[in-house]
Amino acid sequence: MSLLRKNIAANFAGNFWQAGIALLFIPLYIKFIGIASYGLIGIFTTLQAILVLLDLGLTATLTREMARLSALPGKAQEMRDLVRSLEIICWFVAILIGMAILAISPFITHNWINPSGLSPHTIEEAVLIMGLTAALQWPASFYSGGLMGLQQQVVLNIINIVISTLRSVGAVLILWLISPTIQAFFLWQLLISIINTSILTFFLWSRLPHTEKKSSFQKQIFTGIWRFAAGISGISILALILTQLDKIILSKMLTLEMFGYYTLASAVAMTIYRLIGPVYFAIYPRFTQLVAISDQDGLKRLYHKSCQVMSVLIFPVTIVVAIFSKEILQLWTQNTVIAERTYLLVSFLICGTALNGLMYIPYALQLANGWTKLAFYTNLIAVIMMVPMIVYMIWQYGALGAAILWVILNGCCLLIAIHFMHRRLLSSEKWRWYWQDVCLPLLTAIIIAGLGKLFIRNQSSQFMVAFYLIFISISTLGVTAIATQATRLLLFNRGVKSPDEEEAK
Repeated sequence: MSLLRKNIAANFAGNFWQAGIALLFIPLYIKFIGIASYGLIGIFTTLQAILVLLDLGLTATLTREMARLSALPGKAQEMRDLVRSLEIICWFVAILIGMAILAISPFITHNWINPSGLSPHTIEEAVLIMGLTAALQWPASFYSGGLMGLQQQVVLNIINIVISTLRSVGAVLILWLISPTIQAFFLWQLLISIINTSILTFFLWSRLPHTEKKSSFQKQIFTGIWRFAAGISGISILALILTQLDKIILSKMLTLEMFGYYTLASAVAMTIYRLIGPVYFAIYPRFTQLVAISDQDGLKRLYHKSCQVMSVLIFPVTIVVAIFSKEILQLWTQNTVIAERTYLLVSFLICGTALNGLMYIPYALQLANGWTKLAFYTNLIAVIMMVPMIVYMIWQYGALGAAILWVILNGCCLLIAIHFMHRRLLSSEKWRWYWQDVCLPLLTAIIIAGLGKLFIRNQSSQFMVAFYLIFISISTLGVTAIATQATRLLLFNRGVKSPDEEEAK
């Protein structure tokens, strides 16, 4: 098996495990601490997402540079100096983040969050602990990016599986056996964040090539990467606004209970990224290497194969969840009220997330070429349009308005960004991307899952509903995979060789 396929398989194993164990324990969290306290967990999730995006482009830059330098001879010392230089900046920013969150925690507690049954003292303690946790967890993405660039994704996913298991299982045990409070939950997250960051630090440095000279901070390193890092930072800030503005505004306008329902729907929709991430994080370093050695033919082949695989992964799950959202939520939560108040949010949010996910492989191609302007200006235009629209949609339609806007926003960005990208990169491949890579698997998934909706019976037992949903899911995935060229070749063992395999041949 090629290194690329090993990385993709490891990423899938890690992401499926993390997604599965996270979704499995959400109903238990709600049972022990209530939906209002779970709303605080939603705020914490939003805070983590904000901090990950606001990493000054350090993670994406480190991933790209590690992949590029690893493909070139005699770059061991430069790699170690680069990690040390960016690491110092990373920890400096992490300390500033922790201090800032601690400073504004009273404002968040008393002027932003609508308590909905929780005391201000409880909320303030929770916010303080989540601030420290987020600051200590923030450097973990930096070290993960380094391991991804080195294509050490098997090791990275083993670490992620162990940490996610400790994080979720330990939290439930703490709430069950020690203290069913939101403070206890966040204290456990704080401990796990310290352990996680420490382990990732050790493994990144141990996987770097050894040199006789000690690594050190080198200012001149930044002359070659600052433009790329600045572009990534700008993209990240705008992406932060696009992806988190709805949650920030809703956390202010809704009670914690209602925000808890939106958080639950977002948790379901965001699981799509567990399918997107494994392919993206394996393909991005390989794209970078192919660009570095100027292999345009290999780049073109890998681009279409990875886009088709991404579509087959995204569309069957998205369409099935969107069509059967009420039935899935009822089976999962065993709570009719939660299912009724959440299923439409899930349907719209997961469709918008799927459209967003389709842009990841084209985005990886842009970053591999060091081109950040397109993504920056696309996000900038989207932000200018979105800010007034989201305020209006939430004011008029509440949480559902925000979910609908998420679909509209990503649909427009997808059409515009892909058109302009193919004017510069792989200019002859645009229409093949639209039809063969995207539209064909999408239409297939809609037809199969849509036909399945016609035959489900609401009065059926839960066992029969679960069995039927599994059957429809497998059927939709199977037919979509067969209808799509890249996955069809893989299924029938005709081989879709990666560039690694073709070079070794």
